[in-house]
Amino acid sequence: MPIIESAIKRARQNETRRARRQPFKTRLKSVLRSYTDLIKEGKKKEAAELFPLVMKVIDTATKKNILHKNTADRKKSRLSKMISAK
Repeated sequence: MPIIESAIKRARQNETRRARRQPFKTRLKSVLRSYTDLIKEGKKKEAAELFPLVMKVIDTATKKNILHKNTADRKKSRLSKMISAK
Protein backbone atom coordinates (compact mmCIF):
# COMPACT_ATOMS: atom_id res chain seq x y z
CA MET A 1 0.00 0.00 0.00
CA PRO A 2 1.22 3.50 -0.79
CA ILE A 3 2.27 5.69 2.09
CA ILE A 4 2.82 9.03 0.35
CA GLU A 5 -0.32 11.14 0.02
CA SER A 6 0.13 11.69 -3.71
CA ALA A 7 0.64 7.95 -4.24
CA ILE A 8 -2.56 7.23 -2.31
CA LYS A 9 -4.44 9.67 -4.53
CA ARG A 10 -2.88 8.16 -7.65
CA ALA A 11 -4.00 4.67 -6.57
CA ARG A 12 -7.51 5.98 -5.96
CA GLN A 13 -7.60 7.64 -9.39
CA ASN A 14 -6.31 4.49 -11.08
CA GLU A 15 -9.01 2.37 -9.48
CA THR A 16 -11.73 4.82 -10.54
CA ARG A 17 -10.44 4.95 -14.11
CA ARG A 18 -10.11 1.18 -14.27
CA ALA A 19 -13.73 0.79 -13.16
CA ARG A 20 -14.81 3.30 -15.80
CA ARG A 21 -12.93 1.51 -18.60
CA GLN A 22 -13.88 -2.03 -17.60
CA PRO A 23 -17.32 -2.24 -19.32
CA PHE A 24 -15.85 -1.11 -22.64
CA LYS A 25 -13.05 -3.67 -22.46
CA THR A 26 -15.47 -6.45 -21.55
CA ARG A 27 -17.84 -5.51 -24.36
CA LEU A 28 -14.96 -5.38 -26.85
CA LYS A 29 -13.65 -8.80 -25.89
CA SER A 30 -17.06 -10.48 -25.90
CA VAL A 31 -18.06 -9.06 -29.30
CA LEU A 32 -14.72 -10.00 -30.85
CA ARG A 33 -15.00 -13.51 -29.43
CA SER A 34 -18.53 -14.04 -30.72
CA TYR A 35 -17.53 -12.72 -34.16
CA THR A 36 -14.50 -14.98 -34.46
CA ASP A 37 -16.51 -17.96 -33.24
CA LEU A 38 -19.08 -17.35 -35.96
CA ILE A 39 -16.33 -17.17 -38.58
CA LYS A 40 -14.76 -20.40 -37.33
CA GLU A 41 -18.12 -22.19 -37.39
CA GLY A 42 -18.64 -21.09 -40.99
CA LYS A 43 -21.69 -18.94 -40.23
CA LYS A 44 -20.72 -16.21 -42.64
CA LYS A 45 -24.18 -14.61 -42.85
CA GLU A 46 -24.50 -14.17 -39.08
CA ALA A 47 -20.95 -12.83 -38.94
CA ALA A 48 -21.78 -10.31 -41.66
CA GLU A 49 -24.75 -9.11 -39.62
CA LEU A 50 -22.54 -8.74 -36.54
CA PHE A 51 -19.76 -6.95 -38.43
CA PRO A 52 -21.12 -3.36 -38.09
CA LEU A 53 -21.50 -3.86 -34.34
CA VAL A 54 -17.91 -5.09 -34.10
CA MET A 55 -16.66 -2.00 -35.93
CA LYS A 56 -18.75 0.26 -33.70
CA VAL A 57 -17.40 -1.33 -30.52
CA ILE A 58 -13.80 -1.04 -31.75
CA ASP A 59 -14.32 2.63 -32.66
CA THR A 60 -15.87 3.34 -29.27
CA ALA A 61 -12.93 1.70 -27.50
CA THR A 62 -10.58 3.84 -29.57
CA LYS A 63 -12.49 6.99 -28.69
CA LYS A 64 -12.29 6.12 -24.98
CA ASN A 65 -8.50 5.56 -25.26
CA ILE A 66 -8.79 1.85 -24.51
CA LEU A 67 -7.27 0.94 -27.86
CA HIS A 68 -4.67 2.89 -29.78
CA LYS A 69 -5.82 4.13 -33.18
CA ASN A 70 -3.36 1.97 -35.10
CA THR A 71 -4.28 -1.10 -33.05
CA ALA A 72 -7.94 -0.51 -33.79
CA ASP A 73 -7.24 -0.10 -37.51
CA ARG A 74 -5.21 -3.30 -37.53
CA LYS A 75 -7.97 -5.24 -35.77
CA LYS A 76 -10.62 -3.90 -38.13
CA SER A 77 -8.52 -4.80 -41.15
CA ARG A 78 -7.89 -8.34 -39.95
CA LEU A 79 -11.53 -8.89 -39.04
CA SER A 80 -12.70 -7.72 -42.44
CA LYS A 81 -10.18 -10.04 -44.08
CA MET A 82 -11.54 -12.93 -42.04
CA ILE A 83 -15.06 -12.47 -43.34
CA SER A 84 -14.03 -12.03 -46.96
CA ALA A 85 -11.58 -14.95 -46.96
CA LYS A 86 -13.92 -17.69 -45.80
